[in-house]
Amino acid sequence: MRTGHPPSIRMDLPFSEACERNKGPILEVLETVFADRSTVIEIGSGTGQHAVYFAHQMPHLVWQPSDRQENLPGLRMQVVEAALANLLEPIALDIDNAVWPKTGADAVFTANTLHIVSWPRVLRLFERAAALLPLDGALAVYGPFSYGGVQTSESNARFDSMLREHDPHSGIRDFQRVDELAAQHGLALIQDCAMPANNRTVVWRKAAQ
Repeated sequence: MRTGHPPSIRMDLPFSEACERNKGPILEVLETVFADRSTVIEIGSGTGQHAVYFAHQMPHLVWQPSDRQENLPGLRMQVVEAALANLLEPIALDIDNAVWPKTGADAVFTANTLHIVSWPRVLRLFERAAALLPLDGALAVYGPFSYGGVQTSESNARFDSMLREHDPHSGIRDFQRVDELAAQHGLALIQDCAMPANNRTVVWRKAAQ
């Protein structure tokens, strides 16, 4: 049984229109791949809209939001407003941290991070997520990908160019390269799901090596 208040939009809370648009399609994937999970740590929770929505819709999960220290105040406002028993106090987590906090999580979720951070940080994200997860733990990543070095749409090509103009170290990542990285850390691909607006939700599971 769900507890606390359903997600709502308040003008004084951090807000992302993209989060509102994509939360439903992402949930359809997570409800299946996280059905047998107990605790999820979200990397880069941002405005907190995903954390609140997913925690409300999947009450069997303990949802641990996290972000860089400077982003915690707004994220904490969302969590306090939601007042969900299964939504934890946000914690500070930087991808560059040598050791991530021990949360007992058996799943990791991150949205719209791989194309924002540099490739070395993508490497660290997968390395540390894999180290954190137990065997059979799940990693779910939402965002745009290219395939074989080709963007999946003109809008993604424009977005990639915009990202790289703003920061040469950012950009839409190639799916095959990311999947190879995951495999290097014992993460086996189980789903690559098409999402609206030319995005994907990709899920890996940690296998025995």
